[in-house]
Amino acid sequence: MTIYDPATFDITSAVPPLIARVRGAFMAALDTRLAGFEVKAADYVVLATIANDKADTASTVCSILAHDPGAMTRKIDALEARGLVRRVRSAEDRRAIKLELTAEGRKLFPKMRVVAIAMVNEMLRGFTKPEVRELEGMLKRILANAAALEREAAPAREARR
Repeated sequence: MTIYDPATFDITSAVPPLIARVRGAFMAALDTRLAGFEVKAADYVVLATIANDKADTASTVCSILAHDPGAMTRKIDALEARGLVRRVRSAEDRRAIKLELTAEGRKLFPKMRVVAIAMVNEMLRGFTKPEVRELEGMLKRILANAAALEREAAPAREARR
């Protein structure tokens, strides 16, 4: 099924640019709200990923956040220099470097999370919980479709190498 027609595609109201604009607005508002912590939105999402046990390596953080590995290394270096994150060699695999919040990171993160969640709730003002759950479901479907497209493209990419 085709949703958009190239002849009538409107870059201001189509889903992909709207998602990008919402993300931009979210990150800008979060930057403003977290300024008192001297943390940027991009720092916060890395801290949140680690704090919520969603990732414990830089590679996994990159995968979850769809972030460039080189930029992530610099981001983690900066968070480490600020004393919020530390790198720890894995006990199970000495080659692996795990990430964890420091005591300072564990102290500050819950305060940052309260600010971030309050901002998200403000951005969702006027929505009902069922509407938000439906939107979450739709966005997850888009991500699943994107993952399927990536899997389908992988053999062709490999063949070109």
